[in-house]
Amino acid sequence: MSSHADHTTVIVGAGPAGLTAALGLARYRHPVIVVDSPRAPRNSASAGVHGHIGMDGVTPAEFRERAWRELSRYTTVERLEDDADSVSSAPGGGFRVALGGGETVEARTVLLATGVVDVHPADVDGFAECWGRSVIHCPFCLGEENAGRRWATVADNAELAGLSAVAFRAWSEDTIAICQESMPGLETARATARSRRGDVVTGTVRRLHHREGSLYGIELADGRVLERQTLVWTPRQRQQPVVQRAAEELKLTVDDAGFVGVDASQCTSVPGLYAAGDLTSRWKQSVTASTAAGAAAADAIHMSALLGAVHH
Repeated sequence: MSSHADHTTVIVGAGPAGLTAALGLARYRHPVIVVDSPRAPRNSASAGVHGHIGMDGVTPAEFRERAWRELSRYTTVERLEDDADSVSSAPGGGFRVALGGGETVEARTVLLATGVVDVHPADVDGFAECWGRSVIHCPFCLGEENAGRRWATVADNAELAGLSAVAFRAWSEDTIAICQESMPGLETARATARSRRGDVVTGTVRRLHHREGSLYGIELADGRVLERQTLVWTPRQRQQPVVQRAAEELKLTVDDAGFVGVDASQCTSVPGLYAAGDLTSRWKQSVTASTAAGAAAADAIHMSALLGAVHH
């Protein structure tokens, strides 16, 4: 019998952070309920997980299948295949998680591990078909799979535009930046890029020419077509609706971009409510970073339960 039977944790989200936290808590013999959305995960377009030792190249589906197979050995872990609609304070303390199917679950501790939503440009034809293949958000994640090709990057500031030829040199000897004509510092950026055998092109991307997701041309609004095989485009991100609602109702601390603030233990500004993974940082969105955050949250939740039991 678990010594933590009265300290159930609900984990909202079943990506690398949430699944790692579930495993850690299971090893501590805590009761865990994982709310696993039936919708396709954010990384479903990717052909493989990269940079995580022992898992490099496995598909996202295989990653999840392995994780659930391992978690199935622990009797303290329960999987609920549903969407979480809201997280609110429970009348008797702790939290209440409302699910899309109408069920509610109460727990002393909640971990938000939903990831974020990539907001794709609605006015760029072909973007969705190329996303995760020849349109990439991160060279570390998919640069190796696109190495030796002609690259372009969409830049929204002069520093990024000017340095792109150097920043991506490990993967491509031919890189250009695409930016708006009105961008401050444009000429300086162009001179910097050209000094490094790159270039800056002005215009607005309107269409991606591709063959089954393999890019070969980028069409601009004025009709010009740039012969490129890889496009680096980091889209805007927003929180999942359940996180947005929780942030508003529970007054969570968020930064200017909407990412949830946490301390070193992954605890939010609300005691007992933790967050881990992509929803806490724009710049630490690798599988390895997410699993590390999930493990840290599990350790912190366990210690909190342990200290609570001692004090009572």
